[in-house]
This record gives sequence, C-alpha cells and structure tokens, in this order.
Amino acid sequence: MEALFIGQTYIDVTFVTDHIPVGDEKDVARDYAVSFGGNAVTAAFACARFGIAPDLLTSLAEDWLGRMFLDMAAKYGVSITPRKVHRSSLSFVMPKDGKRAIVRCRDDAYLHPPPQLNLAGCRALHLDGHQADAAMLYAKQCREAGILTSLDGGAVRSNTLELLSLIDVAIVSERFCEQLQLSPEATIDLLKSKGCRVGGITLGDKGLVWYADGGAVSSLPALKVPPVRVVDTNGAGDVFHGAYVYSYLKAPDAPWESHFRFARAASAHKIQYLGNENSLPSVADVKAAAREFGDDGVLAAAA
Repeated sequence: MEALFIGQTYIDVTFVTDHIPVGDEKDVARDYAVSFGGNAVTAAFACARFGIAPDLLTSLAEDWLGRMFLDMAAKYGVSITPRKVHRSSLSFVMPKDGKRAIVRCRDDAYLHPPPQLNLAGCRALHLDGHQADAAMLYAKQCREAGILTSLDGGAVRSNTLELLSLIDVAIVSERFCEQLQLSPEATIDLLKSKGCRVGGITLGDKGLVWYADGGAVSSLPALKVPPVRVVDTNGAGDVFHGAYVYSYLKAPDAPWESHFRFARAASAHKIQYLGNENSLPSVADVKAAAREFGDDGVLAAAA
C-alpha cells in the first residue's frame, strides 16, 4: 500500500429542499445524491480519484448498504479492510446557502479489535479520529517507521489530544478550536507544543492559516467561488485532506504551501456539485478550478 486511511463509513443521502417538513407535512426535494461519506473515507476516495488509490480501514456491516459501499470502493480501486459493525451508518445531508445541516445514524460499536496490517511500502497515514484504538495503534507504528502521519481534526474526539503527539500534519477546524475554547492562535500554539511539524486551521470561506517546520504562521485565502455556484459544501474539508495527502505522495519534496494550494483548488471544485461522488475532482478539474479562480501556480504538485 502507498497510503492507509482510517475512519468511519457513512452512506450519505444528500438532498436539496427549501422546506423541512414537520408533523404530518410532506415535501418534495428538488434534487438528491447518494454516495459514500465519512471524513477519512471521503478523503480516501478523493486520493483515489486523483490517481493514488489507498487502503482504507473502516467500519463495514453485512447489510445492503455495506454491499453498496463495497461496490463504490471497487469502482475507485480503494482496498477495504473492514472493521465489522452490526449496521451501516447513515448521514442525511441538507445543503443550503453555503451551509449544511446533517442528521447522522451511527454504529461505531466495532465487533473486533483493530486488525494487524502490513505497512510495507506505506508512505502516509491519514486519520479522522474515529476508531480511536486503531488510530493510536497505527499512528505509533507509522511514527516509528518514519511514515508521514496526518490528522483531520474536524472535532475533538476521545483521545485527540493524546493522538496529536504522534501526528506530523494536523489540520483542524474552527469547531475544533471552539470545543477546546481556544482562539485560532492558541490552537496553533497547541499543535506546535504537541510536536506537529505542519499544522493549520481551516476557516471555511476564509481559507486556511498554517505553519510548517517551525516557520511563521501563514494565511492562504479561499478561492473566490461565486456564491451562486456553491451547491454543497459538505465534504469540502474531506476532499481538502485527501488532496494534500495525494499531493504529498506525488511530490514529497514540494513545499507544503504547494500541497495546500492544490487542496484548496480541489475544494473549490467540490463545492460546485451535489454529493460526495458527483463532486470528486480529477487532477484536470483541480487545474481548471485553479485557473478559473486565480491560482495558476497550483500546477506544480499536480504535474
């Protein structure tokens, strides 16, 4: 394997509606999409879409939604190592006005301990904090083997603060800062204190603040996608993570600014389409988004 992603699988049902029924009401959505979901899962599919299909350790149930997910993974060449659960997890996603409301039904009661995987050839590990036991196990193994470790800190989970001490690249969200009751500046200081070589905070349409290798904190503004073209922001951060992992695997000696600019353009493409699968960008799509929205220099890592 070239890369290992670990997370929780969802099947996302995304629908566009102007009104959420209550009581005995009914309504008809204007559009819908059904696709894979989950933070590290979507990141893994994004990496595969770019051309490097990773291995994915994730929850899987022996039901029809589980079989649907395996079909999706086969389509993109993502190799699945299942962590068995009784029932598949579902997300109902309602995007509107650049935001999204989500209702989740989750089974994360794993029936067996994490499996032992052969990490020969692995160059990157990406985690989203789900499967806390597996995350710690493989973060330790990868750190000892000199394999890059990456964390999507979308939320503070049960062992996130302990896990951070094993992470090379930690990109967290505004929600992460809010849960810890820290400012973005203080959160950056926290990431540095944990030994994260590269760290940053995604700020939605305000972009990314980040640092690398002990350097000063830099700002990377979001690309200006016209609001009228923003369809579905759900999963934009997941695609961002999958894109920078791909960019690193493709050009490990390139500066992190290059990887993040590639990821920024990938997210700019993603938010223009409904559902995770419909919105997965190719390298050509990233180049097109970069050119259209004013970042011709993004091409280095994608070449």
